Amino acid sequence: MTEESIQRDIHGDGTGPAELSLGELELEERSSLRRVVGLSTELEDITEVEYRQLRLERVVLVGVWTEGTALESESSLAELARLAETAGSEVLDGLVQRRDRPDPATYIGSGKVTELADVVRATGADTVICDGELSPSQLQQLETRLKVKVVDRTALILDIFAQHARSREGKAQVELAQLQYLLPRLRGWGATLSRQAGGRAGGGNGGVGLRGPGETKIETDRRRIRNKISKLRKDIKEMSAFRDTKRSRRVANDVPSVAIAGYTNAGKSSLLNALTGAGVLVEDALFATLDATTRRTETAEGNVYTLTDTVGFVRHLPHQLVEAFRSTLDEVADADLVVHVVDGADPMPEWQVTAVREVLNDIGDRRDTRMPPELVVVNKVDASTEIALARLRHLLPGAVFVSARTGQGIDDLRERIAELIPRPDVEVDVLVPYDRGEVVARVHREGEVLDERHTETGTALHAKVKPDLAGALERFAVNGSSA
Repeated sequence: MTEESIQRDIHGDGTGPAELSLGELELEERSSLRRVVGLSTELEDITEVEYRQLRLERVVLVGVWTEGTALESESSLAELARLAETAGSEVLDGLVQRRDRPDPATYIGSGKVTELADVVRATGADTVICDGELSPSQLQQLETRLKVKVVDRTALILDIFAQHARSREGKAQVELAQLQYLLPRLRGWGATLSRQAGGRAGGGNGGVGLRGPGETKIETDRRRIRNKISKLRKDIKEMSAFRDTKRSRRVANDVPSVAIAGYTNAGKSSLLNALTGAGVLVEDALFATLDATTRRTETAEGNVYTLTDTVGFVRHLPHQLVEAFRSTLDEVADADLVVHVVDGADPMPEWQVTAVREVLNDIGDRRDTRMPPELVVVNKVDASTEIALARLRHLLPGAVFVSARTGQGIDDLRERIAELIPRPDVEVDVLVPYDRGEVVARVHREGEVLDERHTETGTALHAKVKPDLAGALERFAVNGSSA
């Protein structure tokens, strides 16, 4: 390789250094990892406690339509298809069964199971994904009759979270959610999990092969899972204490906080990048980013505040994830303002709004606190139509319409955020000596200067500041009063 080609590899096209953000590097790394095609998904004996990795290659989707319109049912199955593709699978077909309620034995009914089995054989699928959370008995019945792996919506979302978690806290939260989901569904196939009995089992001494510790292998696994869950909860509590410490520092410094919440793939990370230049990972996929990212920025007047990108929501978000990601979701409840991002290009954005608000209300009810004010932001206006945007303006009065990709409406959003976050409200008149320039700089940095004059003895300031800064300025107050 020549020196010229080496330089071209390093600098891109030769015009200058090709600087990649952290998010772009993560996206490149994620794109280089692909699922191995052709792995067997036949049922095997599960003898370890670790969560079974979902090996999704060629899948068939199935849903139960219990209420709503046919369009809503089709949209739900389309979202399931996007989830499956995000997990790394190829969707071959999809079936919807119209029922008053899911069948308690097989979820879709015995006749539909036979039809589904024919579709599985015809398409060569190795996995069936159900658009709902299956009970352990439903899962076992379907796998027995279909002879392929059966995955429900909850397990699918958990698998996506497991793939995309990056931080230590995020990985621990996902593992906790997986184990909580697995515990009631843990079971084995074959004779390896035959029951052992101790003492005088069966009226005698138990017989050869039955004398043992009096505990089945599956019971041992369940005990190990419970111990692991306890350890993970303890670890997450310790890690959340670190997050609480950083949050308490911002509160102590009276730095307003803004949480960006919304449906998955609505463009929360893109919006954070547009507002702060954070450079976090952006990908057109569901749950592309899970770890909360906080960046500091300021208003046009120079007032500092923080923006936090939180985990995305989805319809029927597994309760295990809500519980496991409690410390991350608390960022929303503790914020001064929630920027609720809605995908303006989605065919049914009102579903997104309802799903997000349900989770936010659950967080508020659990903490028994009032949620912060909400600013709705409709993103991706460049990919939407005028008719759809007019409908959203009617459904979401007061919303800000932006495009994080093109920058349209971002300045308007900054102004609205500046209007809604807490502002300095203590009015002071102070005279600061010239040798205390750091005090003047702090007033400019943390307060809102209404008037500034330079006198013979110092700098006269008329400003609005926060209570803690007003206390520090009392010694410089004109006429002995800072208020």
